[in-house]
Amino acid sequence: MASNTPMEDVMRDKIAHAFTPATLVIRNDSHLHAHHAAMQGATSKETHFHVTITSAAFESKMQPARHRMVYALLKDEMSREGGIHALQLKTKTPAEEQREAEKKAQA
Repeated sequence: MASNTPMEDVMRDKIAHAFTPATLVIRNDSHLHAHHAAMQGATSKETHFHVTITSAAFESKMQPARHRMVYALLKDEMSREGGIHALQLKTKTPAEEQREAEKKAQA
């Protein structure tokens, strides 16, 4: 049976294998952008994503380097016709995620 979210499925598989994330959240925001001029006539319903990744693979790397790692991983999906048009990233290490959780618990 064909998936209703083939692009999200590919993203999830690639990210899971490359980064072994402790946390992986992929939110498809394409429906919020369907009316944009650039999306008129688009062949895909999966074009805009917000992705949160927590992975030890990001240790000792600054945010731009982490984002480049993800962009490189998804370069084929971002460059092809009907592929990813926009990708928002939030990349964290497990320690950073832990600190965020502790701050929320104290609030």
